[in-house]
Amino acid sequence: MARFIIRGGKRLGGQHTAAGNKNAVLPMLAACVLTDEVLTLHNVPLIEDVRSMLEILQQLGVHVTLRGHTVSLCAAGLNKSRLDPELCHRVRSSILFAGPMAARHGRATIFQPGGDVIGSRRLDPHFDGLRKLGISVTGKQSYSFQRRRLKGSRILLDEASVTATENIIMAAVLARGTTTIFNAACEPHVQDLCKMLNKMGAQISGIGANYLTICGVELLHGVRYAVSPDYIDTASFIAAAALTGGSLIIKNIPENQLDVIARPFEKLGIKWHVSNHVLSLNANQRFRVQNDFGAAIPKIEDGIWPGIPSDVMSVAIVLATQAKGTVLFFEKMFERRMYFVDRLIEMGARIVQCDPHRVIVSGPARLRGTHMASPDIRAGMALVLAALCAKGESVIDNAQVIDRGYENIEKELRCLGADITRVN
Repeated sequence: MARFIIRGGKRLGGQHTAAGNKNAVLPMLAACVLTDEVLTLHNVPLIEDVRSMLEILQQLGVHVTLRGHTVSLCAAGLNKSRLDPELCHRVRSSILFAGPMAARHGRATIFQPGGDVIGSRRLDPHFDGLRKLGISVTGKQSYSFQRRRLKGSRILLDEASVTATENIIMAAVLARGTTTIFNAACEPHVQDLCKMLNKMGAQISGIGANYLTICGVELLHGVRYAVSPDYIDTASFIAAAALTGGSLIIKNIPENQLDVIARPFEKLGIKWHVSNHVLSLNANQRFRVQNDFGAAIPKIEDGIWPGIPSDVMSVAIVLATQAKGTVLFFEKMFERRMYFVDRLIEMGARIVQCDPHRVIVSGPARLRGTHMASPDIRAGMALVLAALCAKGESVIDNAQVIDRGYENIEKELRCLGADITRVN
């Protein structure tokens, strides 16, 4: 267990380099079992979810070499098909081994995946898609995947699930014939996985759209590939500087992905400038809610890409507590994502929770430090942001949850001037 002690009121500023995308690197790690050749990934974030995935790979017999933010993987010695139950329970991404393990090695046994408890996260789209490719799925608490005859198929997903799309893609690249996936997720991390697989010899077209065509190949080969920057990490550090009145330079930013992030931020009065993959945020941003046409109260709602990512909603809610005006937040995807707002209310935020999916935030509110606990990665980061701009001292328990998505977050914030201490 870990605890953060934060003394708010310090103006943050300086430079930050965006980390590699958490949601891109996790399926890329699972994809290494699709070839016996070496897969080398650069710009790998050293977060707890990555470390758990590397442990799973080592347990399966994959040779793992980690040097700084570069990891090399060779699955030529893979000798197991049953994943460790405890490791599966640590990370939601353990389910991503189903498609590539069954497709390349014939079988896989995976136990109930873990991850953040933010609401219902169905596995049915994974199972339905893999069955259509010729992979049998049995079991309840543990799932057995067994390849029969891997053959391309027409697949219509009943929801645009990111991990289901990735799982099906990783199986389909080795299937005989052509696979089409309609209603596929098209988030940047899905695109990044597809680009890496194509570099390995796969034939995937339609990348960036919700209709993918995959022509199966017999073998994939090893490559070197750089994980793209994480736009959620970028958004979190923009919020940290803006909330404390500071200026910020962020290098290595995902320039073509920030338009989606800019929408909710601009709605709250926060703007930045981007040039040559460097983002500049000026100090003393004018926090003011931009009303909809006719002076109507605006609504910020999440959705599948290019909708506002659900992972940004928690951060945006904290920003809204400091903006002049009223805004409605509508979290459609996860019914427990907003439960952390009780902590913000204890800190002095003016928030009305209408139901599990909607909150109304009126600002600005003067936040004060308090003692709280981190329920999940994104809510935990949101509480850190609230503590940074609050008056007095805040204590955040269960802080190790934040490590699953952010690398050395307290060190990065201290470099920008934050007064934050970790106590293990």
